[in-house]
Amino acid sequence: MPDDRLLSKASLSDVRAELQARAAAKAASDKSLFKDVGTSELVNKLLIEERVIYGVDDRKDFYDFPNPGVKNLASGVAALFLDSDISANADGTSTLSTELLGIRRNLCTSERFREQPAGAFCSGFLLAADIVATAGHCIDAGNVTAVRFVFGFRMENATTPVTRIPNGDIYSGKAMIGRVEQGDGADWALVRLDRPVTGHTILQIRRSGRIADGAAVSVIGHPSGLPIKFADGSTVRDNTPTAFFVANLDTYGGNSGSPVFGADGVVEGILVRGETDYVSAGSCTVSKICPSTGCRGEDCTRITELASHLP
Repeated sequence: MPDDRLLSKASLSDVRAELQARAAAKAASDKSLFKDVGTSELVNKLLIEERVIYGVDDRKDFYDFPNPGVKNLASGVAALFLDSDISANADGTSTLSTELLGIRRNLCTSERFREQPAGAFCSGFLLAADIVATAGHCIDAGNVTAVRFVFGFRMENATTPVTRIPNGDIYSGKAMIGRVEQGDGADWALVRLDRPVTGHTILQIRRSGRIADGAAVSVIGHPSGLPIKFADGSTVRDNTPTAFFVANLDTYGGNSGSPVFGADGVVEGILVRGETDYVSAGSCTVSKICPSTGCRGEDCTRITELASHLP
């Protein structure tokens, strides 16, 4: 039987290392500290301890995105899955391994999206035909070839998730172009894909300078591993750090690696860390709610930190 105390006390870096080792070996080692802990439990540990709602929950589903421009930007955002969580079908499609968010997180009935499927462990976005950016803590040279970048994981309407994906929209990591992971600084990775991406938007980035103090920002990604979401109504709260800025974005674990946009639709940053996602409400859990100016805020690595590595 798994030791719940072991998992509760485990560091996130140890959990990530174990998941990366499993991705490479396809199974847990008999000598692993976590040999009795399921992979889904390890993924849950990462997701539940890595983001939060500031003020009103601004997250919107794909079918409810406010305009075609947002859908166009979302076309360039991918969900990150391990190859072991994707099963090939016989018709040119593959099915994503997911679990209802309410079950995965033991969510209270008041929680939004609890009946939607969750499965992605991070987000990423397209910066060249065969280059994706994400957070450095999501991927490294040891697991890059085991990670799949999936485009099109979304809700078609309030009750219909798209978990059967055309194989043409699933790409493999091929090699690391560059990577930085600093707990209190920059956190980013650039990944070369196995082939050029077709039919999806290459996002535009800031090349120099920095976003303005108090500027409006939005984010597109996969909070808690859910189908793609867009959240706006946020601003830059602290623009003083050199390598990142802080914003009051409504993001969760799973949003790590999401593009953070300025008002003009240009990528300003990568969502990398922030406030705790969920808190206990008796026998179930709920999203942590913060005032728009409260809690710690969400850290976004400045996109200019990696701009020199791009064509």
